[in-house]
Amino acid sequence: MCDTASAVSSEGESKKRPLQDIDTTDSKKQCTEPDRVKKRKVALLLAYSGQGYLGMQRNPGMKTIEEDLLTALLKASFITEEAFNTPQLIQFQRAARTDKGVSAARQVVSIKLPEDSKVEMINNHLPEQIHVLAVKRATKGFNSKSSCDARTYSYILPTFAFAPSNVEPSESYRITSEVMDSVRSTLKIFEGTHNFHNFTARKKPLDPSANRYIMSFEMGEPFICKGLEFSELRVKGQSFMLHQIRKMVGLTIAVARGLASVHTIHRAWKTERLDLPVAPGLGLILEEVHYERYNQRFGKDGIHEPLDWSEVEAEVTAFKENFIYPTITESEVEEKSMMTWLETLHLHSYSIREDNLSHGLATLGQAADMVEGMGDGDHGLVTLARAAAQVVQEGHNVMYNGDSNQQPSPNIPSP
Repeated sequence: MCDTASAVSSEGESKKRPLQDIDTTDSKKQCTEPDRVKKRKVALLLAYSGQGYLGMQRNPGMKTIEEDLLTALLKASFITEEAFNTPQLIQFQRAARTDKGVSAARQVVSIKLPEDSKVEMINNHLPEQIHVLAVKRATKGFNSKSSCDARTYSYILPTFAFAPSNVEPSESYRITSEVMDSVRSTLKIFEGTHNFHNFTARKKPLDPSANRYIMSFEMGEPFICKGLEFSELRVKGQSFMLHQIRKMVGLTIAVARGLASVHTIHRAWKTERLDLPVAPGLGLILEEVHYERYNQRFGKDGIHEPLDWSEVEAEVTAFKENFIYPTITESEVEEKSMMTWLETLHLHSYSIREDNLSHGLATLGQAADMVEGMGDGDHGLVTLARAAAQVVQEGHNVMYNGDSNQQPSPNIPSP
């Protein structure tokens, strides 16, 4: 109705409105002229050693993996200066955000790159501890993070971390089959869907996003490197939160060392906020990002390749052996990060966090002072409040001294 080409005059005659002579050359050019370089959405496979880096995610002014990768892409003329400053323009997305010092064997990035992008040209501008292994064409809607089904991480650590409480951890320690069986049994408890709010930071107990599904958690056979015996823990899950794996490893070590019990793991899934240790980041490796549903739908359509990376498996193994494993083992030998961390394990209560108890003690004390300050207040209430504070204080002392295996009295309901 609004675009009618005729108008009715006051005399009732229909007259055509004269057409305007508009030059649409520029607008057509803007709509139809292709980019000078045709770009396609790709999946970029990346391996890196996290030593010396403050994580994967870009952070202005900080040394990160993404900063070096984007710089290399800019120097190779695969992205523009504008895209370098605003990666969203080329739909840049990482599959997993690794933390400070954490390495990756198969990190995946989705990004729009020129069709003729060559891996070698990118690697020419990267340090040797970061290496692009492959680039595969992906669907337009592919997102390396949201298209992911699951992620697999490994954690490499010296076996003396699992030495029983009556054995002093040392570099000469060699794990027994009994201890390995016990550790594997503990790891098995984490499998399934649980509330992992105690295994991350700033996550409320009733937040639905705290529920995570762990598909498998296993321990590999020990191996010797530079005189130390190491083992690899491998965990596969749909997704992980900040510090989740390191806290799972930390609590597993505490159970092996006799500082906590398996009951602590089950208790951690409840609403109480517990004091749990975070294992060092040095041994953590992002092993693989899984795209099973994507591969089933697009991997055999004749246009896109499946994202399983089997064709570069030898390169992945070589990179891990040359850059990731030596970083972990040599750092442990020289800096003794795990040995040093073990000395702090007894400082954790493995029960309700001390700050919560301190708040409760302060509240009880304030209540007693307030009642007492009324002058003619009920002295029975004062006595009761101070007695309650004493009970909480005694419980606080027990947990602070590390006796977290003590069972609650049958007359007192377990919190």
